[in-house]
Amino acid sequence: MINHNRLDISNSELQSAVDDLRDRHLDEALPNMKAAIASWVEENRDEESLTNRFTKSMDRRKFLFGVGGTVLGGVALAACGSGASASSTSTTLAATTTTSAASMQLASDLKIAGVAASLENLGIYAYNAGITAAQAGKLGTVPPAVVTFAQTAMSQHKDHAAAWNAVLTGAGKPAVTVTDATLTPTVNSLFAKVTDVTGLANLALQVEEIAAATYLAAISELYSDKAVAAAATIQPVEMQHAAILNYVLGQYPVPLAFATTANAAKG
Repeated sequence: MINHNRLDISNSELQSAVDDLRDRHLDEALPNMKAAIASWVEENRDEESLTNRFTKSMDRRKFLFGVGGTVLGGVALAACGSGASASSTSTTLAATTTTSAASMQLASDLKIAGVAASLENLGIYAYNAGITAAQAGKLGTVPPAVVTFAQTAMSQHKDHAAAWNAVLTGAGKPAVTVTDATLTPTVNSLFAKVTDVTGLANLALQVEEIAAATYLAAISELYSDKAVAAAATIQPVEMQHAAILNYVLGQYPVPLAFATTANAAKG
């Protein structure tokens, strides 16, 4: 049973875990994430460019074919008498269909990126609220390493939010600067009931588990391999946050040996 009057980890043990978390993030996770994001942004630009070229091409064809398809009808009839023309028309239609599918896949991936950014913003929001409450003395005695962990985790969530927003803005979409609309009221409601550091740790754990589960679910939904690589570099960091919080709460060995999608947010 968890003792809500104290943490089941010493300040020095927690500080050691935070140091390891920070070092792993800076040395491994962050460089890998930046490389994956940069590659994904470039891929999106190429697909946007391809889509725009076909869109302009089709707009020009509509103009040349005339209003109401009158001229288009004549071209279509002429095509019936020419194998070469028919083949050209089929190629154009096939290319347009392929481009349309690519556009839909790009839009789907960008939607997931938007959800991910809003979840990272929620993590930033929750940790910032916890840090503010702790520093104001509203949570009783708070070991210094707890605040250090919260600041470190919040900083990493900022890195992740910036990465997802780089994908969005790189594709010509607006950055997501708000928290997840569905989960924010729940987090606010739960935070209003937090009166000690263990209550805060439990709330932070829920936020981290939702983020980790959402990323795991997203990996099977994303179309781009570059997008999958980006999600795969971030999800383990959220799991590291959750592992430390479980340890702080005395819930070790960590309850689940493998990540699940049970708590994934719905986009």
